[in-house]
Amino acid sequence: MLALREAHPAWGARKLVARLERESIAAPAASTVHAILRRNERVIETVGQGVPLTRFEKAMPNQLWQMDFKGWVKLTNGSRCHPLTVVDDHSRYLVCLKACAGQTEATVRGHLETAFRHHGLPEAMFVDNGSPWGGGPAERWTRFGVWLLKLGVGVLHSRPYHPQSRGKNERLHRTLNQEVLSMRCFRGLREAQCAFDAWLPIYNGERPHEALAMAVPADRYRPSLRSMPARLMEPEYDEGDIVRKVGTTKAYIQFRGRLWPVGQAFFGERVAIRQRGADGHYGIFFGAHRIGAIDLTTT
Repeated sequence: MLALREAHPAWGARKLVARLERESIAAPAASTVHAILRRNERVIETVGQGVPLTRFEKAMPNQLWQMDFKGWVKLTNGSRCHPLTVVDDHSRYLVCLKACAGQTEATVRGHLETAFRHHGLPEAMFVDNGSPWGGGPAERWTRFGVWLLKLGVGVLHSRPYHPQSRGKNERLHRTLNQEVLSMRCFRGLREAQCAFDAWLPIYNGERPHEALAMAVPADRYRPSLRSMPARLMEPEYDEGDIVRKVGTTKAYIQFRGRLWPVGQAFFGERVAIRQRGADGHYGIFFGAHRIGAIDLTTT
């Protein structure tokens, strides 16, 4: 038991017991193991430890993936590593863990394309409101979000200033810090990625997860049946829709002699105008997604 703890210093008693049982090795009760760890100074009690949490999760794999950047890590060559994580909400399976030089749209899209080709497409992505996922309250949509829509992947944003709504990502980041990053130095992105690649199969296939009743994420995860398409979808509109094309230099459309903003994410895209509610009120739609409003009663 102590040898297993040495190999995985961040694992608690229940994880150690579950790991041995998966290998058909008889183990004492978790309380006994905890006592052994305490007696051998392998664990330090903290206030509030063991408080049960109420957890919520999707019913099936690939219904929702949570995606985020962990806080940057300084490398010994003076640059920064920005760990990108994508975790399946149902299984906690880590579908993507990449050491990135920056938090750019191109970087995220490249790694997501690889994940989509390997695991298939999720139904939706859950992200925060920072770059490149969103441009803040004024610019909720980005080109990245439009790209996901054209793949048939929904985009859900967390509430601003409420990181707890992305709890699975936040918990994953703490685990990543405890088991990989803490008290370690990496000379560059390649060395950091090697450490991530070595830990990924441990997290997905060996490390018991308390939220999964001590199963491992790989026990509950299955690849998506929706494969990455060869080309992006384009929105389809009915004959009764009023269709406009957004400009390529200014994010406006013209309607009833006035210009209406739609957001820079939709440069060059075709959108539909549909009447909503009382006279003079219209919605601006990109496919089935409402992206703006028109109120002709205002001056």
